[in-house]
Amino acid sequence: MRSGRTLEKFGLNGRTARSGASSLDSKKIGSLATATQIKALIDSYGSGDDARFRSVAMQIAAAAAKKGQQRLADQLREMLEAMPRQPTTSPTAGRARAVPISKPPESLEELVVASYPNTKLADMVLADRHRQMLETLVKEYRDRDALEAYGLTPRRRILLVGPPGCGKTMTAAALAGQCKLPLIEVQLHSLMSRYLGETATRLFQIFEVMGHSPGVYLFDEFDAIGAVRDASGDVGEVRRVLNSFLQFLERYDGQGFVVAATNLLSLLDHALHRRFDAIIHYALPEPGDAQHLIENRLSAFTLSVDDWEAIERASNGLSHADIVASAEAAARHIVLRGGECIKISVLLDCLTERSAVRSPLTAASDAARQRTAPPSSDS
Repeated sequence: MRSGRTLEKFGLNGRTARSGASSLDSKKIGSLATATQIKALIDSYGSGDDARFRSVAMQIAAAAAKKGQQRLADQLREMLEAMPRQPTTSPTAGRARAVPISKPPESLEELVVASYPNTKLADMVLADRHRQMLETLVKEYRDRDALEAYGLTPRRRILLVGPPGCGKTMTAAALAGQCKLPLIEVQLHSLMSRYLGETATRLFQIFEVMGHSPGVYLFDEFDAIGAVRDASGDVGEVRRVLNSFLQFLERYDGQGFVVAATNLLSLLDHALHRRFDAIIHYALPEPGDAQHLIENRLSAFTLSVDDWEAIERASNGLSHADIVASAEAAARHIVLRGGECIKISVLLDCLTERSAVRSPLTAASDAARQRTAPPSSDS
């Protein structure tokens, strides 16, 4: 019965699935689908991702037609067309027993954005030490009752540090996805700019909601309020907000996580470091990461890459997000030309173009960082 209910997510009952399978040659399908397509098909099926499931299945059907197996291709397309499309409007689709999102007070609606991400840690390309840390945090959350029986608590306050595009925001989404929690993004710039003079009060209201509404609360670009208290040009309001945040963070005992993310560790007040239970430092992709990122993102396509070292060289200096964006650009290029195979030349062109765009932006960002950095303690 369980398998029948699972099949119904994609519009198939047990009888339809069996009759369809009996008319198809499974050996032929297996010989046409690549390993990455098979993994993507199973993963999308298990997570209820209807759009991705259809996309991969159509890729397999197209490969069958290209190899002269038109009857098999037609059968696959007919089965897909017979399956009703699943609605995508519900953020909780396919997410059994997820913690519901509590509607924030009217006064906070413009300051927080709530969502239910489907991201998992398996979707991320991480250094082993980072993966182990995040898996441990998830296990601590899931087994919190066992910890509390011994007077222990799971780690809840996480600081993520690293350059833009290296996975800080995705980490918060993955924690939410793994723990079946809503992701609540706190809009710090709105908090600071629109409520000058009452920012600490609004921050108190946010933490009050956090105390009784389980979730992953992301304070992105945290340096907006976490800047050092004696930095030049600082104003009393910022100092009051930071002091308030330190107090609220230390008292937080809700179910979930407080995740602060910043690109500028040097600007953060030293008092913050001891308030966090875990600090994870991200960096630009390590050797081999570019290949994993590209293969993960382009799992529905056939890749023709015979020199991954060339890809690594072209990816030098790019962030994880830059490499994924380059892979998507290559995919768009191929799809719009009716192709299915992405060649190394297209990937290299997209990576080179991304590097050319990123270089002046990085230089401008570095210059801004130098202007805003506090004086060195040695000076």
